[in-house]
Amino acid sequence: MTPNLGGPYSCAKKRAPQETDPSKLMAEALEFGKEEWDKSQMKKPCKESIAKCSSKRAFLLPLSSSLWISPGPLRIVVLILTAGLTWILGSILLGTHGSSFSRLQQLFSSPENAVTTAERAFSLWSVQPSPEASRPARHDKPRARKYKCGLPQPCPEQHLAFRVVSGAANVIGPKICLEDKMLMSSVKDNVGRGLNIALVNGVNGELLEARSFDMWAGDVNDLLKFIRPLHEGTLVFVASYDDPATKMNDETRKIFSELGSTNAKELAFRDSWVFVGAKGVQDKSPFEQHVKNSKNTNKYEGWPEALELEGCIPQRTVGTQ
Repeated sequence: MTPNLGGPYSCAKKRAPQETDPSKLMAEALEFGKEEWDKSQMKKPCKESIAKCSSKRAFLLPLSSSLWISPGPLRIVVLILTAGLTWILGSILLGTHGSSFSRLQQLFSSPENAVTTAERAFSLWSVQPSPEASRPARHDKPRARKYKCGLPQPCPEQHLAFRVVSGAANVIGPKICLEDKMLMSSVKDNVGRGLNIALVNGVNGELLEARSFDMWAGDVNDLLKFIRPLHEGTLVFVASYDDPATKMNDETRKIFSELGSTNAKELAFRDSWVFVGAKGVQDKSPFEQHVKNSKNTNKYEGWPEALELEGCIPQRTVGTQ
């Protein structure tokens, strides 16, 4: 009788039934060793059907260079245990043994005591912010504090904070702010080409009326009717936009001069002008700026730069003449 040199997994047509016993096959595999087994059995041509040979060769799978196990649930269990032991060993080496076990217990705890497994897994690997990231941002210079109407410092008691900005060319409208309240602006939609004037009660700082007057194509009489009947102590805030002077006549210039203006007499086409005066002042107002329209100095094409005026106006006392 010819000896079976191929071992229990040879592709002989006839084979004793006991040779297919898995325990015997495992014993022979370990005895032969992995290299000899592969050489003598797994690489031999198969004379049986492809399905039989495939099932036989898949029966033994390498776990390591010296251990073979069967596929299926056993292999999965071994892989899980190996991964768990590796994790625990790494935690011990890194000095996080206690926290790793607590996290492992949380991972396998009951659903009613914790969030979902996916959320736990994410929390285990989430990146913790560094101490530098939690520190407040540092600035070389602290931001300057702004007070009413954006002034760099507060006004004294019994004074009204204001800011007046002329229009820029014929594009950006003027602004008049008093005590942190915007009296006139493009946002409020109450400004226009020419002169923008706000009348304010000098005692309590309340706005009386605000209007714009077109000094290019409008009627100057509308402006005169507005500024002639002013009461004593009424504050007058003026900001130019585009052209403040084409329609201005001598009477208009005189009234503005009586309100404290120095530059009203020489105001011309497309000049920039901001002014704060009052009815009944004895001296010229310190709150006025004027830039003439000049090709040599204009900031914009055809217009000078916009002007900005800010400060604190003393409130009028009741009964003051």
